[in-house]
Amino acid sequence: MTGTIPDHASGVRLQKYLADSGVASRREGERLIGAGRVEVNGKVVMAQGLRVDPDRDVVRVDGRRVQSSGRRVYYLLHKPKGFITSASDPEGRPTVLELLQGVRERIFPVGRLDWNSEGLLIFTNDGDLTHRLTHPANHVPKVYRVKVKGAVTGSDLEALRRGMFLEGRRTLPARVERVSGQANTWLEVTLHEGRRNQIRRMFDRLGHRVQKLKRIAIGPIRDRALKPGEWRRLTPDEIRRLREAS
Repeated sequence: MTGTIPDHASGVRLQKYLADSGVASRREGERLIGAGRVEVNGKVVMAQGLRVDPDRDVVRVDGRRVQSSGRRVYYLLHKPKGFITSASDPEGRPTVLELLQGVRERIFPVGRLDWNSEGLLIFTNDGDLTHRLTHPANHVPKVYRVKVKGAVTGSDLEALRRGMFLEGRRTLPARVERVSGQANTWLEVTLHEGRRNQIRRMFDRLGHRVQKLKRIAIGPIRDRALKPGEWRRLTPDEIRRLREAS
């Protein structure tokens, strides 16, 4: 098969194969393909819908052969501020993968938290679960504790709960509860989507700068005892409940 582009009607989509092999999430896999970094049987492939046969085709990313990942692993990290949610960073900033010392499997984060945010972040080499947890249609809830500058009014809360337009598209209704508030306001915000910097942008629209942002739950997963920089394996029961939630 070397030197030929496959066309297996019953094969696995290339981006799914990359995810299942623990190389990257499906979305990141699509970016790798589009950037011309993926080869199949010695030829660069940039078609997103290509299907491959894992038993017959040779897939490489940046020249490194991709092998099907056997054992599925699942980890939970309390991401501290000052780390980027990526496998590498061209600017040389520290990445979340540097915190998972001792993990031998090739894993990737499920979703992301921005540089200035902290909180729970799941890592796995299970591409199917990653897709289910991050796909917008599944609306897996994520809960955040947020501190914003100034006093948040009742009309502000209603705007968040109804949804607002960001970049021409309305956000899904959010669950927002006031925790405390004087000069600044603490809130608990539950989102059912994962648009980039969504919470910060929503509060910016309302004139309230986010001062602190911490994710405290992903679907059914919570862990108040996990400190910034600490990580652990997910339990079989947690993995089961994640699958049920997605």
